[in-house]
Amino acid sequence: MRFVDGLLVAAFLFFVGSVGGWCLEVLYRRFFSAKKWINPGFLTGPCLPLYGFGVAGLFGISRIPLDTGYAWLDALLLILIMGVTMTLIEYIAGLIFIKGMKIKLWDYSNRWGNIQGIVCPLFSFLWLLVSAGFYFLMAKPVLDAVVWFVSNLEFAFVVGVFFGVFFVDLGHSLRLAVRIKTFAEESGIVIRYEKLKETLREKKEEAKEKARFLFPLEKFAEFKKDLAAAKEKFAARKATKKEPHGKE
Repeated sequence: MRFVDGLLVAAFLFFVGSVGGWCLEVLYRRFFSAKKWINPGFLTGPCLPLYGFGVAGLFGISRIPLDTGYAWLDALLLILIMGVTMTLIEYIAGLIFIKGMKIKLWDYSNRWGNIQGIVCPLFSFLWLLVSAGFYFLMAKPVLDAVVWFVSNLEFAFVVGVFFGVFFVDLGHSLRLAVRIKTFAEESGIVIRYEKLKETLREKKEEAKEKARFLFPLEKFAEFKKDLAAAKEKFAARKATKKEPHGKE
């Protein structure tokens, strides 16, 4: 496969994984966790890059030509490599946001054996199950999809439109992230992003206002106002904790 074709296939898999993963997360929040229609992830649009990198990575690993002489051992090794790779992707992504933006996109702090609240044994095991499911159930359909894409490169236009929207969305979300980071650094905290979106949604519902699905953090002016109010509340709580005992 030529290098350009390889890039196109990687872009296609990122597109499929990002959009498909976003749909799964929306349905999970609606029917299992929050019981509401909540837009998941860091971006505004229907895209979760973690899943995009994951699908591209899983597909690439599934194509590694192992030959130990035992088919079951080849499958086991590939599944283990997939599971470890997914955990590493999750850890690196989480670390980048925490260290670089003071944002925690997910939090496993209450899970046993967690590392910095970013990864934990339970979800690493779940990634192994996902990897096994991909290897045995999805590798062939994904390969068929890749073959179809390579044979119908006019679909690359759709993928190109996706990436155009993706980069615009990324720029918009990074501007919001800068404001969140400034607030977090001034307050000496790390923002739990999903909790922030839930809090702002509850605030809208309490005020009998309609909460937006695609733009949960609203416009810059309103967002800045919300952060200012949260900052005052946080500062007041810190001041209360610092008051000496027995003060009248």
